[in-house]
Amino acid sequence: MVNLAGFAFPAVLAPSRALAHASEGGLVLLLPTDMYLGAGVAVVALTVGLASVSPAASAARLFRGARLRRSPGRRPAPVLSWISFLVFALLVAAGFTGARDPLANPLPLYFWTVFWVGLVLAQGVFGDLWSMLNPWEGPYRLIARGGAAPLRSPRAFGCWPGCVLLLAFAGFALADPAPTDPDRLAFFAMIYWAATLAGMLAFGAGPWRRQAEFLTILMRWFALLAPFRLRPGGVRLGPPGWRIAAAAPPALSGAIFTLLILGTGSFDGLNETFYWFTFIGVNPLEHPGRSALIGETLAGLVAVNLLLIGAFALSIRLGLALNGPEAPGLSRAFRRLAPSVLPIGFAYHFAHYLTSAMVEGQYALAATSDPLGRGADLLGLGTFYVTTGFFNTTDTVRMIFLAQAGAVVAGHVLAVLLAHALGARLFGKGRRASLALAPLSIFMTGYTFLGLWLLAAPKGG
Repeated sequence: MVNLAGFAFPAVLAPSRALAHASEGGLVLLLPTDMYLGAGVAVVALTVGLASVSPAASAARLFRGARLRRSPGRRPAPVLSWISFLVFALLVAAGFTGARDPLANPLPLYFWTVFWVGLVLAQGVFGDLWSMLNPWEGPYRLIARGGAAPLRSPRAFGCWPGCVLLLAFAGFALADPAPTDPDRLAFFAMIYWAATLAGMLAFGAGPWRRQAEFLTILMRWFALLAPFRLRPGGVRLGPPGWRIAAAAPPALSGAIFTLLILGTGSFDGLNETFYWFTFIGVNPLEHPGRSALIGETLAGLVAVNLLLIGAFALSIRLGLALNGPEAPGLSRAFRRLAPSVLPIGFAYHFAHYLTSAMVEGQYALAATSDPLGRGADLLGLGTFYVTTGFFNTTDTVRMIFLAQAGAVVAGHVLAVLLAHALGARLFGKGRRASLALAPLSIFMTGYTFLGLWLLAAPKGG
């Protein structure tokens, strides 16, 4: 920021995360990170400059999609959802009965490799895979059998329940003393799956998943970044983010949700830095443990998100003031421009979890071969050793760091261009649009500095 069992409560700070960072972090400090940071900020600033002097319509023309193939408009059968549910059930069983070590039990490991890294990133590249792979659709169709839901959820709720659950999800991942404990993860995953199915049956699958099921909300937003749009009626292709540029502005709750994606990802990175530990009065070399910092972590999570939302709203408000008396209202502009931060949130997700995935992907492979930790070798791996050697040389660490930094810069560049495309629809296609977007562009440039600094900052805990 799972395989199916990790859907409810991701384990952000797994023990292996600390091992992965230890050597890599030390070598990152030896790299010319100031030069990389300056170059990345300069690239985003140059993009801002070029977008500002170009006609607003130019940015809008960048985000256009085209149909690749037509196909009959049939609703797909929930076969993949049933397979996903079966995997979910097996992983929950492994969580309760398998190895106690989070690095040997497939439940927390599949969270890292299959869902929270692999599938989330695939969603942002290939489109809405989650609608076919979620573990609720098959059981829901079997139980509901096309009947009407007995209750109706007020439209005024928007996706505020999803916003609350996203923050709760992040709070569990960052503040809970043992989010990777297999028993604990299996219990919460099972409860969340059952509660979600009950909500779908009570209020209808569509309304509940649009308003309250935060994983579906998050996945749908990331799917809008994908070049591909997969629908029963055909396949469309365009540049990354073209569907966001073409979509109607979300409700206020949806706009806030997009900012919460970025805010929780940003705090996830900040929460590991020496700077954060110093700020809350903790010696990072004598970390007291997660259980001693629950209050500080939850307060920091909320504060960072509030600061981000406030700074974003302020940049929009300043832009409206520059636009003159004919400017649209703050609520309309905020809702229209908020989705432009999604490329940044997606890039942070890749950069933040890359090193963990490189290590835990190997552990997940070993756990797949021996899911119950009883010496089985289902995949025929033989004697299998997990390696972290790529964190032990400057050359390989430089490649990893540049991949992370490159993703962060690319995400900000795309966000700037997307903001100008959305601004053309909001402010018109004259020079006033570029002027109105200037404060937001400055905000995004500053956020580039923050993202790259978080990558290079010393980490502990």
